[in-house]
Amino acid sequence: MTESGQKFKIFKFLKIMISSFLITILLLFTVASIRTFSLDVNAGLQLANWEKTKNISLVIDHHQREELIANFKEAIRIPTVSFSGTESNNTALLEFNRLLRKAFPTVFSSKLVHHQLVANYSHLFWVQGSQPDLAPYLLLAHIDVVPASESDGWEAPPFSAKEIDGFIYGRGTIDDKGSVMGILQALEYLLIKGYAPRRGFYIGLGHDEEVGGYKGAVNIVPMLKQHGVQLSFVLDEGLAVLDDVISGLEVPAALIGITEKGSATVKLSVSMAPGHSSMPPRETSIGILAAAVKRLEENPMPRLFGHGPERGTFEHLAHKFRLPMKFIMSNLWLFSPLLGRVLERKPDTNAFVRTTTAVTMFNAGVKVNVIPSLAEAYVNLRIHSAQSLQEVLDLVRSTVGDQRVKIELVDGFDPLPVSSADEQSFGFQIIKKTVLDMFPTVTVAPGICIGNTDSRHFKDLTSDIYRFAPVWFKPGDAKRFHGINERISKKNYEELVLFYFSLIQNCDIQNLPEPHSSVHEL
Repeated sequence: MTESGQKFKIFKFLKIMISSFLITILLLFTVASIRTFSLDVNAGLQLANWEKTKNISLVIDHHQREELIANFKEAIRIPTVSFSGTESNNTALLEFNRLLRKAFPTVFSSKLVHHQLVANYSHLFWVQGSQPDLAPYLLLAHIDVVPASESDGWEAPPFSAKEIDGFIYGRGTIDDKGSVMGILQALEYLLIKGYAPRRGFYIGLGHDEEVGGYKGAVNIVPMLKQHGVQLSFVLDEGLAVLDDVISGLEVPAALIGITEKGSATVKLSVSMAPGHSSMPPRETSIGILAAAVKRLEENPMPRLFGHGPERGTFEHLAHKFRLPMKFIMSNLWLFSPLLGRVLERKPDTNAFVRTTTAVTMFNAGVKVNVIPSLAEAYVNLRIHSAQSLQEVLDLVRSTVGDQRVKIELVDGFDPLPVSSADEQSFGFQIIKKTVLDMFPTVTVAPGICIGNTDSRHFKDLTSDIYRFAPVWFKPGDAKRFHGINERISKKNYEELVLFYFSLIQNCDIQNLPEPHSSVHEL
């Protein structure tokens, strides 16, 4: 074969390869474009014919508004702080108990409501339904709060419930006394109006959620099990309505948590003979431990975006993004690795991408001229849904990679099971309908709760646990959660009351409707 013939064959081969590549790219682009402008996983039940219920309407007059705000402020002023698993403000918890009885007299006196104190300070309410064959549900909230000090930089004292520009400031306004008071206020109004539910339900108020819920929620569970209770769903705190928080999203997003990340607290320690600082060894216990900690920080857990339910969050929101993000979000089958890299750049979105690693405590040394014999550090990990506790511990050991560093699991648990969020999911769809009835311009999506709630203790009683309250978060508001200047607007607190008022009534339907797409097939 001549040289020119060889060149021609090579040229022809390259031409075929380039043409095939371009055709493949064109096909992928065509498929992605069609999906971009057709994907809307929210269609269906929004257009279906829901079972007719005679919902009671609620118009809060001026006197009621003043009263409900006054009761809420009083709840914020009571410092129901949980300091640790063994230390809480019991005096404040007793005072809060008295406030509930004073603020909601109809709830505590109604023949439809059975109330029990649990572990002295937690509460369990059973609201009897007229149709016992309808599976009950559970509304959860918690009374206790994390510590707060005005010296941290609060604009108002953290237990003052001071009003500034229409906002009530104070520890617990978001986490979680808004839900505590909102649920009971909604029930109070319903009972006053003569409401009797078809579907019975429970209200659980824990008093130690901030330190694990091991006295409150953990003791409520066996009380329900004793009566053979199986719950249709559980609704607890967790996610919120994000307004202008997700870049590129054209509307506010109400994210309903369908799972929680797992958690692990790991203790790292190094022990060696003490000595005088004038004759230091080549490496000290502090140096060895500091190097181990640095390796953990410099080598984060693997990026797992797309391997858990977080992909569903963006697919539900995709049709509400602006281009070009709409193109990317609608085609995560193609762009998951790219989006994962973008999300990991910021701490608040990195939490959705991987198991996070946070060194939270470091203890060593007793005197400036003594080489310490012991150095300790505590690492808190929040475990991605695609990993297990054991896998994370194995990665910690391999990353530390030093036999001199002792690694101990203090406590931990696997990620929670993922609850259903499809069109047959009763709890999810009822919550979604209630949100959309109140806020028609909002889009609703399943999400992941990166913190932990009391609801995880109830996984034996239901397969569907949801974590949501209609608290509105603007940019920067997430930092107020367990931070300084926690607050809620008076309008938003009233919306919480209206949300639970509607939700309780919406739960009275017997079955979800058939999706609109199934009823009206073309």
